[in-house]
Amino acid sequence: MLGFDKENSLFAQGLGLIAGVDEAGRGPLAGPVVAAAVSLKADFLADPEKLERLKGVNDSKKLTAKKRDELFEIIKAECFEFGVGICDHQTIDRINILEATFLAMKIAIGQLKSKPDHLLIDGKFVIPNSSFRQEAIIDGDALIFSIAAASIVAKVTRDRIMDEMDKKYPAYGFAKHAGYGTKFHLDALKEHGPCPIHRRSFKPISSFFNQ
Repeated sequence: MLGFDKENSLFAQGLGLIAGVDEAGRGPLAGPVVAAAVSLKADFLADPEKLERLKGVNDSKKLTAKKRDELFEIIKAECFEFGVGICDHQTIDRINILEATFLAMKIAIGQLKSKPDHLLIDGKFVIPNSSFRQEAIIDGDALIFSIAAASIVAKVTRDRIMDEMDKKYPAYGFAKHAGYGTKFHLDALKEHGPCPIHRRSFKPISSFFNQ
């Protein structure tokens, strides 16, 4: 499990509620982008039983699917609150992937019933036009517990969406690659063309509509 140095430093400043924020699905050729916010209270770190149950929380990319699923349920049960925001492929095509990611993050934060005192955002950018105190941390999902927890919630939520899309559009193998541009996925595109959840603004999907 990741350490809590960052959260501890903020709690030591008198902040009572901190939320980590991350996304899943910026790079795929199909499906939504999903963001999650996971908030922690100052007394969270004083509960050894909770911390023991959350042992293993890390960047979602470093975990097996089985471990992510296990931790997903524990995070929902043990962390103070969580929220999820989803922007579909049509929104991504309309406003671009970066803006859709910010919008999904805002939706996720808006799902939290208690307003966080501070946001820890994975990546290079803070959320624009936000009234929250916030900071962006590059590779935060590999460094900061609350961001890593959010990365797990976002990844599991999106993978489950793509599993359902696989049932609807079985030719593309979405359950295998979650919409990323693998060889299998690209070969399926060449054979079948895009399906309704492909992102038309992304290459090579756009080439099918510009002929």
